[in-house]
Amino acid sequence: MDRIKRFLPLILLAGVIALIFAMGWNRYLSLDTIRVHGAEFQAFKDANYLLCLLILMVVFAVLTASVVPGVFFVTITAGYLFGPWVGGVSTSIAATVGALIVYAVARSALGAALRLKAERDQGLMQKVCNAIDKDTFWYVLASRLAVVVPFHMINVAAGIMSVRLTPYTVATFIGLLPAHIIYCWIGARLSELLQTNPDPDFQALFGQFRAPMAGVFVLAVVLPFGLKALQRALARKAPE
Repeated sequence: MDRIKRFLPLILLAGVIALIFAMGWNRYLSLDTIRVHGAEFQAFKDANYLLCLLILMVVFAVLTASVVPGVFFVTITAGYLFGPWVGGVSTSIAATVGALIVYAVARSALGAALRLKAERDQGLMQKVCNAIDKDTFWYVLASRLAVVVPFHMINVAAGIMSVRLTPYTVATFIGLLPAHIIYCWIGARLSELLQTNPDPDFQALFGQFRAPMAGVFVLAVVLPFGLKALQRALARKAPE
């Protein structure tokens, strides 16, 4: 019975992933969905603002937890519907919830086995585990800001290490927020552009967003180094 309880979160998550792909819902994670159904989404949002926001956050959290590719397009949709600030904050909260679900699954079902495997392999996962062990908040924050770091590797590693939830959760939310606001700003601009051209060339449209995408690059490369330097400076100032 204990074994079943330990693996139940993993079984439920696997079932959600199987359902998403079996129903073909993953095919809707594209900009074409906004082009075809954008007006309907806007009308529903205008009539049911809070319900629409709640549905979007639940969908975002489930998709994040289920590791389904294409969650980026839900972030764009959030900006399209709610603008950069409401969209950015709400998707950051939802993504944090999804990260906590993966954390819980890794901790309950796979923690001990994956930790032993990581120690045996002495690879990237072991390095991530060691870094999280050393300084949870700063490492998770830098990793979330560096959007090139695999999102779920951090979640799984944190679950394996059973890190303290408060610094992990706060660092995840803060670290995700800047990139999500940028992506939602792109979605908001997309809403304006679709009003003038309902059937645009999306590839050409994204060429107009070089500046915000450069902002994501800065988050991925520059900010983590800046945070590391700040951490070292604070460590030097700390009393012996």
